Amino acid sequence: MPHGPALRIDKFLWFTRLAKSRSVAQKMAEDGHIRVNGRRIERAHAPVRSGDLITFPHPAGVRVVRVVQLPGRRGSAPEAQSCYEELKLGH
Repeated sequence: MPHGPALRIDKFLWFTRLAKSRSVAQKMAEDGHIRVNGRRIERAHAPVRSGDLITFPHPAGVRVVRVVQLPGRRGSAPEAQSCYEELKLGH
C-alpha cells in the first residue's frame, strides 16, 4: 500500500480545475470514467498521490496528467496548473 499524503480524486480534479465542479468530478469518478495509474476507479474518495497518473475523458479528447503536488485548496488557474503535468498521447 503506497504511503504519503493523499487527496480524494474528486477534490484533486476540482482543486486543479480539471473538473468544473466537485459534483462533476464525483460523477466522473463514480461512473468509472477515470483511471489512476491504469486502474479504473469507481469511487469519488479514491486517493491520489504525487506521481500518480490520472487518465480521464475531456471534450477535446482523453487527457493524461501526472500529479506533481497535492493542492491545499482551489486556487487560481496558474496555481492549479502547477499541481499537475499534462502528458501528450502518441508523441
